[in-house]
Amino acid sequence: MLRVEALTKRYKTGDKALTDVSFDVPSGQVVGLIGPSGAGKSTLIRCVNRLVEPSSGKVFLGDREITRVGRGELRRVRRRIGMIFQEYALVERLTVMENVLSGRLGYVPFWRSFLRRFPQGDVDKAFALLDRVGLSDHVDKRADALSGGQRQRVGIARALEQDPELLLVDEPTASLDPKTSRQIMRLICEICRERGLPAIINIHDVLLAKMFVDRIVGLRAGRIVFDGPPDALDEEALTAIYGSEDWNAMRKEADETAKDAAEAADFEARAQAGAA
Repeated sequence: MLRVEALTKRYKTGDKALTDVSFDVPSGQVVGLIGPSGAGKSTLIRCVNRLVEPSSGKVFLGDREITRVGRGELRRVRRRIGMIFQEYALVERLTVMENVLSGRLGYVPFWRSFLRRFPQGDVDKAFALLDRVGLSDHVDKRADALSGGQRQRVGIARALEQDPELLLVDEPTASLDPKTSRQIMRLICEICRERGLPAIINIHDVLLAKMFVDRIVGLRAGRIVFDGPPDALDEEALTAIYGSEDWNAMRKEADETAKDAAEAADFEARAQAGAA
């Protein structure tokens, strides 16, 4: 379980990115982190694994206080936290399998990683994960030959190769089309529930978040202004997070976009079936 207590991040300029942020994420729960640009969503995720150092507050993973460990111990703590990035963060010239196995770099001696001679158990686990994310036919393909959705699936498998106790996901669908975005969100949430893995997903698409996550935390100006189930995210809550807007009009526009995407996918499927 993740526990965040009164987390604050103040920059040298005096600006606050986060102010007294507190929440828990129990095992198996997927939390969608939403809010306008500059609300502090990415800063919060990076403070949890200390890619950004918080100014004050505490972060616990299980009984371990992450914010107290020194640099040497921090490397071992980060092995317990899987990270999935918006821009995939793959090594383009390496194969899919080699990218997934890089999730074990914190566990194996340097000579093994340098020679790419990972223990057979790690390799077997990587094969199983690639099968789970639907990439068993792409094991030897270079990362730069993959589509955006396939790259994100590699990123998911790599994070799981770490055997994490927490998953942090930063804008996993920002560069993907609507159909692929739904597939990726469904995959992440299913895997977290299968493994009892707590997760925080920083996501800009509110409707996508409502469709898949268990709970939504809304940030505005570095403070939590909403924390509840997706069905409680009504117009009042959205206004508190994003400010005044015609939410009904936006919802209709989003519904039309989803309908167009579904029709396009259906047309493509029928075209492929006809070609076969």
